[in-house]
Amino acid sequence: MARKKVVVAMSGGVDSSVAAALLLERGYEVIGLTMDLFALPPELCRQETLRSCCGRGAVESANAVAARLGIPHYLIDLKEAFDKYVITDFCEEYRRGRTPNPCIRCNQYLKFGLLWEKAQKLGADFIATGHHAQIEYNPRDSLYYLKKGKDRSKDQSYFLYPITQSQLEHTLFPVGGYTKEEIRKIARQLGLPSAERAESQEVCFIPDRDYIRFLKERIPAAFQPGPIVDENNRRIGTHQGIAAYTIGQRRGMGIAFSHPLYVVALKPAENIVVAGEKASLYRSSLLASRVNFINPPQERCFKVKARIRYRHEEAEAVVECIDDARVKVDFSRPQRAITPGQSVVFYDGDYVLGGGVIDVVK
Repeated sequence: MARKKVVVAMSGGVDSSVAAALLLERGYEVIGLTMDLFALPPELCRQETLRSCCGRGAVESANAVAARLGIPHYLIDLKEAFDKYVITDFCEEYRRGRTPNPCIRCNQYLKFGLLWEKAQKLGADFIATGHHAQIEYNPRDSLYYLKKGKDRSKDQSYFLYPITQSQLEHTLFPVGGYTKEEIRKIARQLGLPSAERAESQEVCFIPDRDYIRFLKERIPAAFQPGPIVDENNRRIGTHQGIAAYTIGQRRGMGIAFSHPLYVVALKPAENIVVAGEKASLYRSSLLASRVNFINPPQERCFKVKARIRYRHEEAEAVVECIDDARVKVDFSRPQRAITPGQSVVFYDGDYVLGGGVIDVVK
């Protein structure tokens, strides 16, 4: 019987490297693919401290791992698609006074979209990544389920809620059943060059983490000065651009006040930043769009544990389906700094039910 062929998305990091190694041990025919997503300035390309998963150093690391494992490795140019689906959207969301999550869009459009298309052209049966998440198949209902990774401190299931049943069917997450330390131990035992490689950062295309510099270069019109007002619409200061602020932000407003002030709302159409007290950050409801349910709900309203950003604690909530792409979410207790542009993700225990992009906070 011919071996099943799997293409591994190799970022040069330890997780995807070990994913490839584990699949080899399990008898798969493995091919490594690394996405060339953007061009870093030459002086930044190889700086490990910047922790970009997509720079020249990452490509060289992935190539070295593939050579060590004895598998073919290819670099595919997806810079145009990455700019279209991820970077342009990232900038547009900030221009609109929203705070996006580019990793979610990268997974949705590139890793489980375009990369899978490339993998199929190579005759692959599966695509695999180094995500800390797990996939289960239930023969009773013939459905796939997305589950949290074993290492809860590294769990990445939040970023994967847009994945569909057809995508889960041909996807493998080999490292999801291991802790991060177990993964590094395997890498050391195999002598993989990536064993001690630093973890990549969340926004790989801004390796120096200077969001403001990056956004000013891409969307200078979003940095027009405007009023900062209090919750009674009284002007209390001047901001230097709507894109420089996000809900919950405390520092950077340049306002001397008798008590701490936070960004509680953004009004991009009026170029206004609204500042208020900490208590004003807590809200109980939201509306989300671009909703995807991995496992379709059986009822129009149902209880979940919901997470409003990656590192936020899950909270009890009721989801009400408005239509196929929109939901209303009501929390049992008010949540701090619910932010338009971020994603709300729904859990049932360890399982991801789905999620959507936050549009309106109430």
